[in-house]
Amino acid sequence: MSRRDRLSGNEAVSEALRQINPDVMAAFPITPSTEIPQYFSKLVANGQVDSEFIPVESEHSAMSAIIGAQAAGARSVTATSSAGMALMWEELYLAASNRLPCVLTLVNRALSGPININCDHSDSMGARDSGWIQIYAENNQEVYDNLVMAYRIGEHKDVMLPVMICQDGFITSHAVENINLLEDKEVKDFVGEYEPENYLLNPECPMAVGPYSVTNYYFEAKRAQAEALKNAKQVVLDVAEEYAEISGRKYGLFEEYKMEDAEEAVVIIGSAAGTAKDAVDALREQGKKVGLIKIRLFRPFPACEIAEALKNVKAVALMDRTESYNDCCGPLGAEVTAALYRAKANCLAVNYVYGLGGRDVRVEDMIHVYNELEKIAAQGKVENPYRYMGVRE
Repeated sequence: MSRRDRLSGNEAVSEALRQINPDVMAAFPITPSTEIPQYFSKLVANGQVDSEFIPVESEHSAMSAIIGAQAAGARSVTATSSAGMALMWEELYLAASNRLPCVLTLVNRALSGPININCDHSDSMGARDSGWIQIYAENNQEVYDNLVMAYRIGEHKDVMLPVMICQDGFITSHAVENINLLEDKEVKDFVGEYEPENYLLNPECPMAVGPYSVTNYYFEAKRAQAEALKNAKQVVLDVAEEYAEISGRKYGLFEEYKMEDAEEAVVIIGSAAGTAKDAVDALREQGKKVGLIKIRLFRPFPACEIAEALKNVKAVALMDRTESYNDCCGPLGAEVTAALYRAKANCLAVNYVYGLGGRDVRVEDMIHVYNELEKIAAQGKVENPYRYMGVRE
């Protein structure tokens, strides 16, 4: 069973957390994620959840608090954006390396400077190699669904890693959409109780968390962490399959939109995928064979699966909502290009930087990208592989 409601992305996060009822939330406010702890603290104050809400003096402290709570055996969560994520940087690596399956609801916002409070992916992409699982949403429905699945993924015995649930600042976080919510009992039964095998408050098994690791052990610890992240790919699929049984909504590592016979394609992350789908629909009406791949799981990156999905495509545009400052490629561009190279694919690739600091992404912009791909496919070469969309040069 499900019920229909109108919620913003931040409200969808709060509603999912109410149903999950985590043990601890620690948070410090920062736009545009401030509403998440605001809404959740109200739930705590009204007795609608059993959670402990910890107001702290900084985002560094927020992540430190949920690391401590998770290590003690409590299911924990925090929320942040942009510079708040940057202030957590050290602690992000500690959460992952200590194999603590806490959750961070990240509302993507441009990192300063210059100061900007709107959406791009510079915050989460900057943390892409911290060891966290990263899952992105196109719309408010996916924000809700991804969060309901998050703990099941991170807490799996073959994973035991923290999970970052990402949504685009203001575009989804504050915009209101119709979404379908599961009943409380369905979510409670699906998520289940957190039953860690090892935790600090277990008197039967004393343990240390975050001890100094000498040369003889550090490398093996990181290798084990990498293997756990690799395991997460199958766990994400398994959890999504089980979630589909109760929700009717199917999720994979990524979504393929009209890719069956596509000759030109776009690979994109987040809310701009909806705009790109409108462009695909408009061009399909003109008889053009275009398609789209929307990345859901960015870490671990589904390289082999992406290469397989693009095997019959002549030209592809890789869309990065962040700048890597290497005059070569963005994070998504690097990942997909490497995947295509290893698969010995014949697909020609061009990388676009777009939407920085909340710059609008219009259907016309995406149609232009597809038109450029058509030219690249016809010419059989890419003259300028690293481009910018929608900027005043």
